[in-house]
Amino acid sequence: MSFFVRIANLWKGFLSLFVGSIEEKHPEIAYENAINAMTEKYTKLKSAAAGLVKHRTQLETRINRHESELEEITLQVQVAVNANDDESAMVLLEKQGELEKALSEDKKELEQAAKDAETAKESLRAVAGEIEKLKRERDKVIAQINDAQARKQIQEQLDGLSVDEEIKALQNVRDFAEKVKAEVKIGDELKESSLDSKLAKIKAQTGNLKAAQKLEALKAAKAGASAAATAPAQTTTGGDGGKTL
Repeated sequence: MSFFVRIANLWKGFLSLFVGSIEEKHPEIAYENAINAMTEKYTKLKSAAAGLVKHRTQLETRINRHESELEEITLQVQVAVNANDDESAMVLLEKQGELEKALSEDKKELEQAAKDAETAKESLRAVAGEIEKLKRERDKVIAQINDAQARKQIQEQLDGLSVDEEIKALQNVRDFAEKVKAEVKIGDELKESSLDSKLAKIKAQTGNLKAAQKLEALKAAKAGASAAATAPAQTTTGGDGGKTL
């Protein structure tokens, strides 16, 4: 193997790996390449089938012409025999034999041409079916790949580090909120136990006590006033009674 052949093989191998990598990442390219190759094969096969059909048609036309010529020569032979024209009859009989031989060969060739044409048409139908099958498979596989990729992305979002980081950030916020509430609670508890807080409570209680004492004094004054207003009236009533007696 020459140096240049080896280089060429290495280059082909590199291109094969490169193309294979691209096709794995973009499967639609692989399917399009396969479909295009099958379509090209179909076009060539169709051209070949057309040639076979054309040949079959030509044979059919030639057979029809030979049959007409043979029928005409048969009549001519009969006329020559009736006219005792042996020389003409011999020539016509020789020509008749040639036509019969050519006609037999054409019919055999036509039979083979018809078989070849049918085989070509079956091959065309098979290739066309493969092309349609590849198209359906392409759509199905690409849809499956897209679905799998979407599911993979969802799993990565649910199980990946990005989600953990977000949850960790939320937990930091929650911890900070709890810390702030605890600090406020401690401040309230320290405030309640401080001297200022105690004095404020005593002051508030003193104010309540003064208000209660004032209310009691007002009630007592009102009761005393009511008693003073009632006592003279009772005394006057008793004196008048004594004078009357």
